[in-house]
Amino acid sequence: MRSCAYRADGTRRRPSERVRAGEHVVLVRPPFEEPHVPLYFDVIYEDEAVLAVDKPSGLPVHPSATYHKNTLTYLLRQRFGPDAPQIAHRLDRETSGLLLCGRTRAAERDLKIGFENRRVSKRYLAIVRGVMPDDEGRIDLPLDRAKEGLHILMEVTPKGEGYPSVTRYRVVARRDDATLVSLAPESGRQHQLRVHLSAIGFPIIGDKLYGPEGSQPFLDYIETGMTDELRQRLGHDRHALHAYELEFMHPTQHEPMTLRAPLADDLVRLWGEALDEAALASARAC
Repeated sequence: MRSCAYRADGTRRRPSERVRAGEHVVLVRPPFEEPHVPLYFDVIYEDEAVLAVDKPSGLPVHPSATYHKNTLTYLLRQRFGPDAPQIAHRLDRETSGLLLCGRTRAAERDLKIGFENRRVSKRYLAIVRGVMPDDEGRIDLPLDRAKEGLHILMEVTPKGEGYPSVTRYRVVARRDDATLVSLAPESGRQHQLRVHLSAIGFPIIGDKLYGPEGSQPFLDYIETGMTDELRQRLGHDRHALHAYELEFMHPTQHEPMTLRAPLADDLVRLWGEALDEAALASARAC
């Protein structure tokens, strides 16, 4: 307030001044440079009611204190104008993959209701640390906000506490030190897939919050950015999670649709082996 509060005529207010009813106070925020992000997205599908995009890792979905123009919301307005498609759900900034938008208000509402009522089937692909022994399974562990540490953290709670949370998984491929796994959440808790995989001993490679070091890599990243040393500790620049497939009812055609976004290039390189369609088809069976 000492440096950014002004009167309507442009003169600066003193910290000791009282604000009276009816007065206008102008708050001037110094310009800031938003962090660099990928400023693009690919269109997977488009019609009069639905737009499906492939969001790159690093691009935030919605504006925040840190990001304004460098968001998918802003890019959609740039491309489509004031009647830009409205995003029907969300992905974390580091998560790549498929995101649905409504081209009309009615379509947006219909899609959002579908997500809220669990009528949309979601499948993700993740590369995790370690070799998962079981070909498939079901993780049924309740989740809640962590009682200690960063306010964004979630944690597993004892049975009967927290919010019911279930994730089904199926192994797509294995290598000596990692597993490519398909994930189908039956609930939609914050960070659910990341917490569940960490809880059973197979955290997602590159996860700054739920990996072997807990949240320390996140704190280091905030302080120093991505360094070679931090990248080596994490195993990758970002958590290796990709929104691969959505099955939903089209809001105007009222027919089931299935859309897929190819595994992001950086995760293909991280895996380091070719993935055939038969392997990915098995992912869709979970």
